[in-house]
Amino acid sequence: MAEDFRPTASVEMLRRRSELTMAIHSFFQKQDFVHVETPLVSHDTVVDRHIEPVSVLRSSFTGSALDDRPMWLQTSPEFAMKRLLSTGLEAGMTSIYQIAKAFRQGEQGRRHNPEFTMLEWYRCGDGLEQGMQLLSDFAAEILNRPASHLVSYRDAFVQYAQIDPFTASDNTLAEVCRARIKIAERFSEDQSRDFWLDLILANLVQPQLGVDAPAIVYDWPASQSALAIVREGEYPVAERFELYVDGVELANGYHELLDAEELLRRNEHVNQQRLADGNSALPVNSRLLDAMRKGMPACSGVAVGVDRLMMVLTGADSIADVMAFGFDRS
Repeated sequence: MAEDFRPTASVEMLRRRSELTMAIHSFFQKQDFVHVETPLVSHDTVVDRHIEPVSVLRSSFTGSALDDRPMWLQTSPEFAMKRLLSTGLEAGMTSIYQIAKAFRQGEQGRRHNPEFTMLEWYRCGDGLEQGMQLLSDFAAEILNRPASHLVSYRDAFVQYAQIDPFTASDNTLAEVCRARIKIAERFSEDQSRDFWLDLILANLVQPQLGVDAPAIVYDWPASQSALAIVREGEYPVAERFELYVDGVELANGYHELLDAEELLRRNEHVNQQRLADGNSALPVNSRLLDAMRKGMPACSGVAVGVDRLMMVLTGADSIADVMAFGFDRS
């Protein structure tokens, strides 16, 4: 206990983190982005099957014991930033970014901390290709690496796991996991298709990504679209893209969904999954939905884990090593 007052990061690490923050601001200033700040506590929260937000009572802020409505520490500044895009077009709020604290329950480990720093940006007019190009430019400048290698989700699975994620049966995916991934033995046969795909991605595909140059994986299964547009075809795909460097996932991006009623449908579906998993439902209606119904401009957006970015830059083994105070000393 006597040592708990000490930082978990060295002074040199904190200096380098300061340099990273300044480099991020410089990059977006050159791209003519506007830096914004949005609330850390909101009546709305992102509805995700696997992300558990931290709830607080509104009365903690208003001082009224009768005001027991829940509010949420933000898991991402996504909802509020999109509301800015929906209402700020006439004022020129078409390219925005933010470096913000985010909070998620149950996420503590070598690469996770319940409180972490997220960089998020949106640019109106960008589709999938422009969104990936900006992410590639960002990675090249901030990490001093070559231009990113673009690879589809399907091709990445075929190359590194020798399986087609769109045509393989659920049973085949499960068999691959049980034959090649040791921890797969822990799980029952009735897991979902996306569960087996995520297990293959994390254990067979991801460790191979971004070793020689950053890799951006795009065109994800439609079932993993989150808030991305789904493009129809023989196999519908989500216009979602993720950045990997040295086998570490650093960023998640979308060609953003614009249809409020589709987002509402997805939220309701995710809540059904959450309840089946034994978790509580999250509010499906939000001020973002209201803003989208008024009209949200076409755009792409990206979220980057700044702490993980710092880990890759410095070769740090633990996320606590790049934070002034990791969770256990916070």
